[in-house]
Amino acid sequence: MSEKLNRLKEILGEVSDLGRAASVLGWDQQVNMPPGGGEARGRQLATLGKIAQEKFTADEVGELIEDLKKEYTDPETDEGAMIRVAARGYEKARRVPSSFVAEQAVAAAKAFEAWVEARSKSDFSIFRPYLETNVELVKKYISFFPPAEHPYDVLLDDYEPGMKTAEVREIFNDLRPKQVALIKAIREAKQVKDDFLRQSFNEQKVWNFSEKIIAKFGYDFNRGRQDKAPHPFETTFSVNDVRITNRFEKHAPLATLFSAMHECGHALYELGGNPAYERTPLESGTSLAIHESQSRMWENLVGRSLPFWEHFYPSLKKTFPSKLDGVSLKNFYKAINKVEPSFIRVNADEATYNLHIMLRLEIEIGMVDGSLDIKDLPEIWNAKMRDYLGITPPDDAKGVLQDIHWSYGSIGYFSTYALGNIVSAQLWEKINKDIKNLDDQIRKGQFAELREWLRAKIHVFGHKYDPQDIVKRVTGSKIDSAAYVRYLTKKYSDIYGL
Repeated sequence: MSEKLNRLKEILGEVSDLGRAASVLGWDQQVNMPPGGGEARGRQLATLGKIAQEKFTADEVGELIEDLKKEYTDPETDEGAMIRVAARGYEKARRVPSSFVAEQAVAAAKAFEAWVEARSKSDFSIFRPYLETNVELVKKYISFFPPAEHPYDVLLDDYEPGMKTAEVREIFNDLRPKQVALIKAIREAKQVKDDFLRQSFNEQKVWNFSEKIIAKFGYDFNRGRQDKAPHPFETTFSVNDVRITNRFEKHAPLATLFSAMHECGHALYELGGNPAYERTPLESGTSLAIHESQSRMWENLVGRSLPFWEHFYPSLKKTFPSKLDGVSLKNFYKAINKVEPSFIRVNADEATYNLHIMLRLEIEIGMVDGSLDIKDLPEIWNAKMRDYLGITPPDDAKGVLQDIHWSYGSIGYFSTYALGNIVSAQLWEKINKDIKNLDDQIRKGQFAELREWLRAKIHVFGHKYDPQDIVKRVTGSKIDSAAYVRYLTKKYSDIYGL
């Protein structure tokens, strides 16, 4: 390894360390920190972000990258990929002043605390000025880059490298009428009863059962933990410290189980990374859509499948005998897959979930291009909920305030959830060709072969390949919704007798 490559890796390792330290502070902010600590935490995060930005964008880094591009020309090698990804990140980061990074971090920390209060009081007016600030900062961020086909492209590229707004809209425009037609057919069929899921379940027992499930999946509690937070998330401090958070909702108590599976999917991706990529630009997943394909796969294609509950339902019934007395496996399976438009995205069924994402995408695009006014957001949100899902949120908490992402200024993010659903189905078709007895393994509570398939095909490559490239390498085609439509149609035709 050349002296210059060693020097570049040394600097990039320090930048990674600063980012991971900021992640620790962010995790603590949501899990442990008292509300009064928000302003100081914002300054601390701003300082770390500023130092990392200045270190990464130093002239020395650019010179090293340019020299090493000539030395490591094979993009298939780890060194060639690392330099390519570092160069891409460097070029983008050089455009963003470190002072702006600090300003955005402070604004995000304040906005998060305002969002928590606004959501608890169901009052958008509390959050509105902070969201307006975040959106203005996002527009300022866009201004640092050359004009794109659409200004939203700049934001989308941060989360889904190479993806364009027009591509996402094309995928969604193809998918939307098919999902709407499926939902219409389901609405006209005999409906599923799920009232027993909304009883009062013991919180600690539900929590313990969630950990039992993810331990079976292969989540290593020696390298991770599950804590409570206002919104479930996964965060990575190192390949040997990957944590998840969860929450308990009294009106949907078993949602905790599916949130755990979802966040575990993210965590398995991070835990399955190549240790050699630690502290380099290749660490972590390649994009949010690929990350979401992992979380949605474990949550839905595994966790909401009949074989899965053939294994776990007897144990769940034993844990909650009075709650599930007289509820057959078949009725339980149908209930957890009931299609019913809902206000809360994270609790939405598979048939309606993507419509939540499409709604948010259109709102985000409107915020970015200025075609909608932030003050009108609650009304716009409610109108789109009526148009997309046929329901109207009763208050701001169940409407415009339900997601945490805008408090962090994370605009450009939401479409990756639906893209992740689509990719999960593409991968699932390939997995079932390669693992012939997958259903039988799941039925026995055996997940090792599935987990190791994902590790070998996806996880171990980290950020080495761009998202479209890795999907094509594994499935033979780029991101395409056909497999997802086939999956939804078959599943719900069986459940609803379509």
